[in-house]
Amino acid sequence: MDIEEVARTIVDAAVKVHRALGPGLLESAYKKCLAYELNKRNLHVDCEVTLPVHYDGIEIDVGYRADMIVENCILVENKTVDQLAPIHEAQLLTYLKLGDHRLGFLLNWNSTLIKHGIKRIVNNLQEPARKANVEIKSWRS
Repeated sequence: MDIEEVARTIVDAAVKVHRALGPGLLESAYKKCLAYELNKRNLHVDCEVTLPVHYDGIEIDVGYRADMIVENCILVENKTVDQLAPIHEAQLLTYLKLGDHRLGFLLNWNSTLIKHGIKRIVNNLQEPARKANVEIKSWRS
């Protein structure tokens, strides 16, 4: 499965989980349900993955954790906030860089419709044609 197929599967699974649960739960509930749904679809999901900082030639564990890494290629950060803020996008971009990943999703489960709570962020990835209802932020380093 290529990275775009994995991305579509993540979005589809998020929609299914959100339709079943709706907004208003804790982030941890959505994360566990999404991981379960992705596993049902035969995708490998790692949760709470350590992202060390490389500084001055050494690796330093400073406590950064990615919520989810799907198929070792897409990073997913789950939020339950009133509205996604630029700092959430900056956090995901930093995590993408720390883990040397090219694609990530911010999922704000506190949205009435999950399609309004999904942001796709790329780090040096060639973007496919844009689909409606998913905002894309492209960052190049």
